[in-house]
Amino acid sequence: MNAGKSTLLLQVAHNYEERGMRVYLLTSKLDTRSGEGVIASRIGVKHTSDTYAEEDNVYTKIKEQHTKAPLSCVLIDEAHWLSPEHVHQLTDIVDELGIPVMCYGLRTDFQGKLFPGSQELLTCADELREIRTICHCGKKATMVLRLDKNGKALKEGPQNQVGGNESYVSVCRKHWKKALQ
Repeated sequence: MNAGKSTLLLQVAHNYEERGMRVYLLTSKLDTRSGEGVIASRIGVKHTSDTYAEEDNVYTKIKEQHTKAPLSCVLIDEAHWLSPEHVHQLTDIVDELGIPVMCYGLRTDFQGKLFPGSQELLTCADELREIRTICHCGKKATMVLRLDKNGKALKEGPQNQVGGNESYVSVCRKHWKKALQ
């Protein structure tokens, strides 16, 4: 949270499009904070995108787009909500169709547990790049706290819950553990 993942994704899309290349953007159908099929950054930049849901075959979806007009790149936002099957479908896009796929998302949830999609990406990705953000203490933030309406850290709840700054805060491990005591 608050590391600039969506901002970076949108910058990459802009760079490709600026050079006349076709980019296919995908985000989770679960995230409707800025409207369905919109990737938006906290700094105000946004772009329309297609969406994926649990039941979708992203390989088929991307291949259809590539058949219409060649794709130079596929960019996935909210990649932590990919299923393990989606991740394997994305590896087929890279391996069979030769299209680069870049995924942007969280590694762990508010309980410090890997998202299934993130776990599979950590296993299958050709390359990993961490986007850093900082805790209020100035240290590297590696964990996320989910907050209730009073700002108190929650220990339990569903793994997939859409929210922004009103619901989540990035912190270092020390402050994550302290908040959950």
